Amino acid sequence: MFSKKNLPHEPVALPDRFDYCDADMLASAAGFLDHMKRRHSVRDFSTRPVPRAVIEMAVATAGRAPSGANHQPWFFAAIADPALKARIRAEAEAEEEKFYEGGAGDEWLRALEPLGTDAAKPHLEDAPWLIVVFAQR
Repeated sequence: MFSKKNLPHEPVALPDRFDYCDADMLASAAGFLDHMKRRHSVRDFSTRPVPRAVIEMAVATAGRAPSGANHQPWFFAAIADPALKARIRAEAEAEEEKFYEGGAGDEWLRALEPLGTDAAKPHLEDAPWLIVVFAQR
């Protein structure tokens, strides 16, 4: 049976721990807020190639996100294969059809109307890479 006393654990010192003064914390928080104000959701993607090394770096960064007990219960698949992206698009659009046919609920669908979105997801083939995140339980 699992018990904490039977679990070998050796804490690792955290590298590069920052101890900011109040003014530095505020400046850092303001800079992050400014950066986040400029981000937005997109519905059109460039077809410009993205080097695999950039995708690997993005996945490595995402994989280090904090999680309960530091388990990182996820894994990532980076997909560039056109045939697989087409298959993913077809499956996603089938699910989206159900969503737009009422599965989303009226309030949500009304909120989406001004955006002009629908079940079509061509970006799933246009984007040079798809990064799929899977939960591991």
